[in-house]
Amino acid sequence: MMSPLRLAVAGAATLALSSTVLHAQLFKLTREQVTEITADNPFERFPDGRPKIPDALIERAKGLSAEEVWAVLPGKNYRNQWADGFELLHPGQKMVGRAFTAQFMPTRPDIMGALTARAEKDGIGSYTHQYALDLLQPGDVFVADLFGKHAEGTIVGDNLFYYIYKATKGAGLVVDGSVRDLEGLAPVPMPAYFRHSHPTPIRDVMLTGINIPVRIGEATVSPGDLVFGDREGVYFIPPSQVETILDRADETHIHDEWTKKKFDEGKYKSREIYGSPSDPALKKEYADYLAKRLAEIKAERAKAQK
Repeated sequence: MMSPLRLAVAGAATLALSSTVLHAQLFKLTREQVTEITADNPFERFPDGRPKIPDALIERAKGLSAEEVWAVLPGKNYRNQWADGFELLHPGQKMVGRAFTAQFMPTRPDIMGALTARAEKDGIGSYTHQYALDLLQPGDVFVADLFGKHAEGTIVGDNLFYYIYKATKGAGLVVDGSVRDLEGLAPVPMPAYFRHSHPTPIRDVMLTGINIPVRIGEATVSPGDLVFGDREGVYFIPPSQVETILDRADETHIHDEWTKKKFDEGKYKSREIYGSPSDPALKKEYADYLAKRLAEIKAERAKAQK
């Protein structure tokens, strides 16, 4: 017997290949299907099944770097979670939030007609990019697979970008496609990663899926992933790996802190301290420093949560 997820994928394939489907719906996973593909999620879930990474962990993730994420994910066999080559609206601003995914495809009349008929029957009017935007929640990063489209692949201009900013509380936008009106986007203090900018409005595309797995560059994004972006690119982190990455990052930050303190003393060559001290006494000094700082950080977080 086919699993619920495979049945959903098979149903979507039938929709894409058949011009006779008159009851076509936008491709969405049920709560059970989202739960199936995110079975390792250790956190609560949204009503639609998306993993709900806690706000406290999202706040901690703002201190990450891409290298700290890389230090964990490949070793856990997650090797296809990184995308780069974007233009950045605000290069000095990090992006952290939960992935809300949307999939677009080039317009095909038979499928588009079936989707529109279903949307009209449901009182929606039509499935457009604004239909997806209106589902965004605080903390969501809008992740749009627009198949790299340049001209007429502009997911937002300044007005809808501002809408995303308000709806998500400034979490961000990642689009494998384009944006328009950079002059209008620039004053909005929200991170955005995009392939191109172009003055044309969006056209000749159809929204085919919401909160399903999508491809951004060479990365696979699952709804509810932790989206982390810095100057280098974007990581899409499975919820099951978030706490491991953050705990490892705490140790990395402390190691860097201690290393720079020793360099400030001006008594050591780099190889004596970095990446691990060679002298037994220095090794013990670092181990004691690490234990002390980890305890302090734990106490500070516990106090902040009261």
